[in-house]
Amino acid sequence: MKLFIFGLGYSATSAANQLAAHCISQGGWIAATTRSTEKAETLAAHGLRAHIFDGTASGGERMRQDIAQATHIIISISPGEQDPVLSHHADDIKASSNLEWIGYYSTVGVYGDHQGAWVDEAGELRPVSRRSKERVAAEQAWSSLADECAVPVALLRLAGIYGPGRNGFVNLEKGRARRIIKPGQVFNRIHVADIAIITEALALKKASGVFNGADNEPAPPQDVVEYAAKLMGVPVPPDIDYDTADLSPMGRSFYGETKRVSNARLKNDLGLQLNYPNYQQAFDALWSDDNWRDIPLLKDIRAVKDAS
Repeated sequence: MKLFIFGLGYSATSAANQLAAHCISQGGWIAATTRSTEKAETLAAHGLRAHIFDGTASGGERMRQDIAQATHIIISISPGEQDPVLSHHADDIKASSNLEWIGYYSTVGVYGDHQGAWVDEAGELRPVSRRSKERVAAEQAWSSLADECAVPVALLRLAGIYGPGRNGFVNLEKGRARRIIKPGQVFNRIHVADIAIITEALALKKASGVFNGADNEPAPPQDVVEYAAKLMGVPVPPDIDYDTADLSPMGRSFYGETKRVSNARLKNDLGLQLNYPNYQQAFDALWSDDNWRDIPLLKDIRAVKDAS
């Protein structure tokens, strides 16, 4: 496997760690893009083929060469009005004769508001926010490109992402946790470690189609804050009525949608069981391991190779 990752952020780093052992065997590698020279140097120091790409221009000839050699591509970059990867590197991807699979990280926000009803991958898309509409357009564009290349593409629609360094404990410690109460409001979540195992399964099976990356038990957001506070042994933040809450337009749009997202296809088609099927099990593990403050680090790919 020669894996090219567009946008090595929180989720994609976890996926890279999970796929590292598959990539370093038989001459494989991992290449990834970042926006800064400093982070590119960090990636290179960990054995990755690092490229600087900020979405405003092509990443250059060396990046095009790695794209041409890649067997697997993961896109973990927000699309904006025009998907930056497609804008600058669609032709490079089309020209590749080595490509076997594409994975695209999308969002369950494309479903919009289903008034608390369950929704699966065949559910109607009702995007409301600009961001969700852009995701729908990007999903369609990547599906079209994959069809043109005759390569399978998996669209992984992710729920609210959390894990080490990004969780209710951190929010409580920093004083930014709020229990906003809106009757009937529920959200799904997905632990970053589960994103990694889902991505691994999709990549190895060269799976195609839409998959929901969501936990088993959508829950009211205030319950999550309360559970974290009780584990920490700190006061539970007071109730805040949604109608009078001081929310940004983005925050209010977030609460304007409610749905229960089914992950049955992950279990039925991929045979997966999540490590963290609900937030309670995840928070218990984070608290007992005492690693809830720390963002997961990128593995040294060279060390993985040596160990193999």
